[in-house]
Amino acid sequence: MRSILFTLLFTFSITQLYSQFTNVMISDINTPNEPSIVIDPNNTDLLFAATNTNNYYISTDSGETWSENILSSASYGVWGDPALLIDNDSNLYYFHLSNPPTGSWIDRIVCQKSTDTGSSWNDGTFFGLNGSKDQDKEWPAIDRNNGNIYVTWTEFDAYGSTDPSDKSRILFTKSTDSGNNWSTPIKINKIDGNCIDEDDTVEGAVPAVGPNGEIYTAWSGPSGIRFNRSTDYGTTWLTDPILVDLQPTGWDYGIPDIYRANGLPITLCDISGGEHDGTIYVNWSDQRNGVDDTDIWLRKSTDGGNTWGDLIRVNDDSAGKHQFFTWMAIDQTSGYLYFVFYDRRNYSNSLTDVYLAYSTDGGESFTNLKISETPFFPSAGPFFGDYNNITAHNGVIRPIWTRLESGQLSVWTALIDASTLLSVNKFDLNTDFNIYPNPSADKAYISFKLKKTSDISIVIYDTTGKEVATILQEESYGYGKHIIEIPVKKYGLKKGIYFYSLQSDDKVLTKKLIIR
Repeated sequence: MRSILFTLLFTFSITQLYSQFTNVMISDINTPNEPSIVIDPNNTDLLFAATNTNNYYISTDSGETWSENILSSASYGVWGDPALLIDNDSNLYYFHLSNPPTGSWIDRIVCQKSTDTGSSWNDGTFFGLNGSKDQDKEWPAIDRNNGNIYVTWTEFDAYGSTDPSDKSRILFTKSTDSGNNWSTPIKINKIDGNCIDEDDTVEGAVPAVGPNGEIYTAWSGPSGIRFNRSTDYGTTWLTDPILVDLQPTGWDYGIPDIYRANGLPITLCDISGGEHDGTIYVNWSDQRNGVDDTDIWLRKSTDGGNTWGDLIRVNDDSAGKHQFFTWMAIDQTSGYLYFVFYDRRNYSNSLTDVYLAYSTDGGESFTNLKISETPFFPSAGPFFGDYNNITAHNGVIRPIWTRLESGQLSVWTALIDASTLLSVNKFDLNTDFNIYPNPSADKAYISFKLKKTSDISIVIYDTTGKEVATILQEESYGYGKHIIEIPVKKYGLKKGIYFYSLQSDDKVLTKKLIIR
C-alpha cells in the first residue's frame, strides 16, 4: 500500500514539477505549423486558431477541445502566414497570403471574415496588390474603441531576389468598415531592405493600438529594430523611425535542428488603464551573446516611443542555451505580460521544451515556467514555421506552439489561468528548491524559497516507496529562503538512490538524492 501511495505521490510530484499545466493537442493533420491564436474578449470560452497553410480550429470550451477545418477562397486562394482577429461583435478574421487562380503567388494580402463562429466565410477582401511585387508576413490589430482594423506587412519587389536594385519595405493599411474595404497602403519605413529574406530585409512589423488610438509598430532590418507611430489613425507617420535596439547580430540566425529561425519583433501596448497604461513593449530574440546562446529580450517605452528603456532579458536561465521563437501577449484586464518561447536550458542537445514567462510589474521582473509536458527532438528537414503565438484575456492564457518529432508536425496549447499560474510558483522550481551536495556522503542541505508562510514537510523515500526519514512534519516557515540540514548518518541512509519530497499546503515536489 505504501509503495502504491509513493508511486502516486511521485507521479503527482513529477507532474507538478515538469508539466504544471494541461497540454492539449489541437491537431496533427495537414502538416500544421506557424500557428496563430486569439481569444474572444466577450467570451473567453471562444478561441480561434490557425496554422499553415489553410487550417483553422475553433474551441468553444476555452481550449479543451477543438474542431478542425480547412479555409478556402475561390477568388484569391489561401497560402499561409495565418494572422487572426476577433472583433467587438465576435466576428472572426483570418488574414493570409494569396495564391489566386488568376494573378500570381503572394501578390496580395487577403482578409476573410466569418460572422457565425467559423461555420462559413466570405470569399475575402484584399489589399497590397501592386503589379508583380510580393506581399508577405502580415499582422493585424484592432482598435476596440472605434472598430478600426490596422495591418502592417512587408512588400518585396521580388521575393528572394539578390539583385541589389530590388528592395523590401514596410506597408500599412486600415479598414474602417469591418474589413470590407481597405485604404491605399502607406510606406512607413525610411531605410529599405533587400529582398533576400535575411538580416538586411525589413520584416516583422506587428501593429499595436495605444490608449488614445495611437498606432505603434516596430520591425527588424539593416538598421536594427526601428519603431514608428501614428497619432491620427494611420494618416501620417514619423518620417524618421526611432531606433529601439541595434539587434547587433541581426534577426536571421541558426538554431540546431531547426529548418530556419528568426528573432523578429512583436510590439504591444498596455491599454489596461492600470499602473502601466500606455507603456509600449517590443519583444524579440537574438544571438548577441553568441551563436550557442539565443536569448529573449524586451525593451519598453513610457513616452510614446520617443525613448526606450534598458535592455531586459526575459529568460532567467544561465548563459549558453537557446531560447527562440518568442511571442508576447498583454492581458488588457490586468496589464500582465505573458511570453511563450522554445527553450533548451534543461539539455545539452537539441531536446526542446516550451516555456512561459510572465511579468506582473510591467516587465521589471519575470517568472519562467515550463509548460510543455514533454520535450521534443526536432529535425532540420521539415519546415517548422516562423513563429508561435499567445493570447490572454481576463486571466485566461492560451499559448500555441508547433511540435516536431520524428518528422511529425503537430500544434498544441496549454490550459493556463492567471489564478493558478500565480499560485503555482510558491517555489522557484528551477533554482530555489534543491539539495546539495548531491551526491552526498555525510551531510546534505535542502534549500527552498517560499513566496508566503506555509506549513512544510520533508520526507525521504527509498526506491521502493518506503518512507525512511521524516525531516520536517508540518512546520511553519515564512516568506524567503530556508536551508534545512539532513544528517545522513543520523537517519541511517546507506549508499544508493533516494527521493526527497517537500510538501507545502497544496503542493508536493520530489527530487532525487544520491548517497555515496
